[in-house]
Amino acid sequence: MDAGSLPSTVDSKDRRLYFAVMACALVPYVPALWNGFALDDLYIIVWNPLVHSGQGAWRAFAAPYWPPDLGGQMYRPLPLATFAVDWTLTHGHPVWFHATNLLWHAGVALIVTALAFGSPSPEGRGGQGVRTALAAGLIFAVHPVHVEAVANVIGLGELMAAAGVCLAVYAAVVRQNLWWSGAALLLGLLSKENAVVAPALIVAAWMIQPAPRPPRQRMVAFVLSWLVIAGAYLAVRGVVLHPYARLHATAPVFLGESAIAGRLTAVAVLSDVLRLLVVPLKLRADYSPAERTIVRSILDGRLLIGLACLGLWAWLLVMAWRKQRKVEAYGLVWIAIAFLPVSNLLFSTGVLLAERTLYLPSAGLALAAGAALARLPARRFGVALGLLVLAGGIRSALRTPVWRDDFAVTASILDDSPNSYRGYARMAAVYQNHRQPARALATLREATRIYDKDPTLFVAGADAALTLGNSHLADSLLARAEQLCYRCAGSYRTQALAARARGDSAVADSLLARIP
Repeated sequence: MDAGSLPSTVDSKDRRLYFAVMACALVPYVPALWNGFALDDLYIIVWNPLVHSGQGAWRAFAAPYWPPDLGGQMYRPLPLATFAVDWTLTHGHPVWFHATNLLWHAGVALIVTALAFGSPSPEGRGGQGVRTALAAGLIFAVHPVHVEAVANVIGLGELMAAAGVCLAVYAAVVRQNLWWSGAALLLGLLSKENAVVAPALIVAAWMIQPAPRPPRQRMVAFVLSWLVIAGAYLAVRGVVLHPYARLHATAPVFLGESAIAGRLTAVAVLSDVLRLLVVPLKLRADYSPAERTIVRSILDGRLLIGLACLGLWAWLLVMAWRKQRKVEAYGLVWIAIAFLPVSNLLFSTGVLLAERTLYLPSAGLALAAGAALARLPARRFGVALGLLVLAGGIRSALRTPVWRDDFAVTASILDDSPNSYRGYARMAAVYQNHRQPARALATLREATRIYDKDPTLFVAGADAALTLGNSHLADSLLARAEQLCYRCAGSYRTQALAARARGDSAVADSLLARIP
């Protein structure tokens, strides 16, 4: 199949293939339509005036992703603009927000299918090509690790970025279309920063599947287009974010730790990554201390397991390459490239691990697994794929209601990650929102008993203390917060926003007045 022949080969059988993938991408997530807003949805959507009017659809391109009062971090205008449109159409009703996520997820699943179907490698041709595309699309459609990105509204950024990346790769590798690939890359970058991996994925495809490779001049044109797009994106991003404080996002587990310890911990987390991609039975909304703790020694068993996972990936890649299984090899390379920006190996990110960040890497898994399954005899292929789709779809459908609202997510953290301090911290917020400050303060003490290096715990404690009228205790808690986070104004403003949202304006004003 040459690069330009794909559309003419899409007959009625192929259309049924895409319809099956779309249906499997939508059906397990139908329960999400009954979900509300949870976690960061509240800060980015519910309490954010920018998205509460139609003007937000264009103002989003000149505004940071996080509201200025909360630090003004990140530049992701397309999700914000979409939220503004959704809010205007539905007056803030969450059902349409979730429906939008479902449609984007189905779209990404279709693009992954097209990528596998359009592969110039032997796995992408003939009957085996159809089986590869069907398996890749269905595996991606129902993979349970996607639940956080699809069922939580702000996961839209992950979905849009993944769509942009996959389209950019498809347009460059299968269609060799410079303009469509560049537009898709821009779509991804304006949705989330991890779309920066698209050029590396395209180059990897050219290297692993060299025929048909674009002429050298065409490749140079692609590279120049990437430079132009990156330059324009960085320039606009810099102008928009320039007025705001530069806060270095660090996962709580890395606070006060050396860079070496951080990298060792990131390698150890590869065992979780492997588990979530291959056997996603146990899903968590949180991977925080002391559920996951720092690794400081090269003799730590967790590090050795992480290295073993890395070795397994390398071995599979070598075997796929030696046996000329190009789609499998490319899928494995895709996983590594897509995961690298969120791995904490190059730099520290805001989280140690989050299932939503595996959305784009899982496309590589789907490609590799789809090609591997396609080599099975037809009967065994059908049985194996059917069981995988059934198991994945059921697991995703059962997990989706966990993101129903803030309380449901909090309950899941306490149940799935009983050693994590974040469950107690979030339960304290639930108590505070239900006018139970004494219980909130007691729960926060339990959280600090587990982990006492997160300044937000002490700011939240000050909120509860002020609600109880104990100004002296609030001041002492804020003093402790300042020891951990010098001039951490963002934490004060975040807590003040939560206080104002529940109607405690006096407490919100008191917190803001205490900003150093």
